[in-house]
Amino acid sequence: MTQAANPSATFPSLSGGLYAFFFDVDGTLAAIQPQPDAAFIPKNVVEQLQQLSACCHGAFALVSGRPIEQLDALVAPLTFSAAGVHGAERRMPKGDIHRITLPTEVEQELRKELEHAMSQWPGTRLEVKGMAFALHYRQAMQHEQDVMRLAEQSVKRFPGLALQPGKCVVEIKPQGIDKGAAIRDFMQEAPFAGRTPVFIGDDLTDEKGFLTINAMQGISVKVGEGSSHARYRLKDVEAVYGWLERILLQIKQDNVGKEFRL
Repeated sequence: MTQAANPSATFPSLSGGLYAFFFDVDGTLAAIQPQPDAAFIPKNVVEQLQQLSACCHGAFALVSGRPIEQLDALVAPLTFSAAGVHGAERRMPKGDIHRITLPTEVEQELRKELEHAMSQWPGTRLEVKGMAFALHYRQAMQHEQDVMRLAEQSVKRFPGLALQPGKCVVEIKPQGIDKGAAIRDFMQEAPFAGRTPVFIGDDLTDEKGFLTINAMQGISVKVGEGSSHARYRLKDVEAVYGWLERILLQIKQDNVGKEFRL
């Protein structure tokens, strides 16, 4: 992976174009918390996201490892287009949801095995997402290798599954499911089609999304440190909030007395 350019000199202006916006959530719109359930998006930021979605006529989506149900809770009472569980479930603007599921027998057997194994390591946590499993070890870093070994063995035993490493978590999900594929699917349908995609994320799970955006000649933005395929960079979640505020201010300045066409 390559190091992103210095955004102070090269961050692109979004003035006068047609854009589609995709935002990761944890580490991008919501600061990382010790427990995932404690994450939140500030109310004023949710309101700004609503404004941005309106400005681009609904070409706006949350793209996250969280299930759509959790994404809705974070932005309540609003709802947006969304790709949950890295794209295993995807909701379009009209509300129709497409889901990829695991065979019942695979889900049940794997869940039983993971629950038993994880119970042996205090501080680790298994998150069951229906079509995927997240093995968290943020509160038990001493068990990182144990958790990774368990995940690798599980994938070997169940063909059709793949690993997705993240920040202090590894996920087991169906093969072929990733944020890049989810973004490609969105971009083939209205109101996203024909626009320049913009994707902001912070984690390893976002890298395939960055590659997809780059291939589409879009704007890929990495939040935080570390090597990345993203072409631009923001320092942290607070910097994302500042960038979002500047976008909305630019919209107002560029479109006084005009119908905005972003």
